[in-house]
Amino acid sequence: MQDSPADPDQRSLFDQIRGTGPLLLNVPHAGTALPAPLRAALAPDALELCDTDWHMDRIARDLLPADASLMAARLSRYAVDLNRSSDDTPLYSSATTGLISTIDFDGTPLYRPGAEPDAAERAERVAAYWAPYHAALAAEVERIRAAHGYCLLLDVHSIRSRIPRLFDGRLPDLNLGTNSGEACAPQLASAAFEALRASPLSAVCDGRFKGGYITRHYGQPARNVHALQIEIAQECYMLEESPWTYLPERADRLKQALSGLIGAMTDFRPELEPQP
Repeated sequence: MQDSPADPDQRSLFDQIRGTGPLLLNVPHAGTALPAPLRAALAPDALELCDTDWHMDRIARDLLPADASLMAARLSRYAVDLNRSSDDTPLYSSATTGLISTIDFDGTPLYRPGAEPDAAERAERVAAYWAPYHAALAAEVERIRAAHGYCLLLDVHSIRSRIPRLFDGRLPDLNLGTNSGEACAPQLASAAFEALRASPLSAVCDGRFKGGYITRHYGQPARNVHALQIEIAQECYMLEESPWTYLPERADRLKQALSGLIGAMTDFRPELEPQP
């Protein structure tokens, strides 16, 4: 990463594969890169990056169909959360974190005392990191829609299976979000959820995680853009504490379940009409 948020190199913000098919996998929270000033400002424990969607970029690549597209952020969500709106509108009425959060999921402060970002720094991060990422994501969605008449977007996430501040008990293994049915065609939502339910892992649709900003903003079925979010309990594939070890046997079982979801998406064919 560049040290100055005012001088970003777009190539350092994300990895990208441009495919020829209608499916796009997006991984906004697996990045671990920290600009040098942010690294210096974070508290020592925050450098563990405990809220990262660990290994999700790896899993997405393993699952990516030959003709599908991929975007995966390199930057840590502690710099800016790409799955929040640029005006930081809350996604949920319950406990959460923000666009540029000063606490982690457990409510622990992220910054050294007195090092929290001020309004100017927040604005710089949005301009340098959030805006270019979403410009590229929007362009990719529109490229795919222009080529096929529609785009299928899967926003891929994971989270520790137990975070008392955010939800009670243990999170289900597979948490599908459709923004309560508004982000995609009902046929797609139904097929996707049935594919997850067919796996040995537990699954829920539009539970604690209904879909973040990306699902809600880009999912516009009237324009033939159909978006889903999958939030995965990390216990399914990794050690949920530092050093956040990838567990291949568990991950293989997870990938089998997710391959069903991706198959349901690639089998979906919307009714196409001329769109603006």
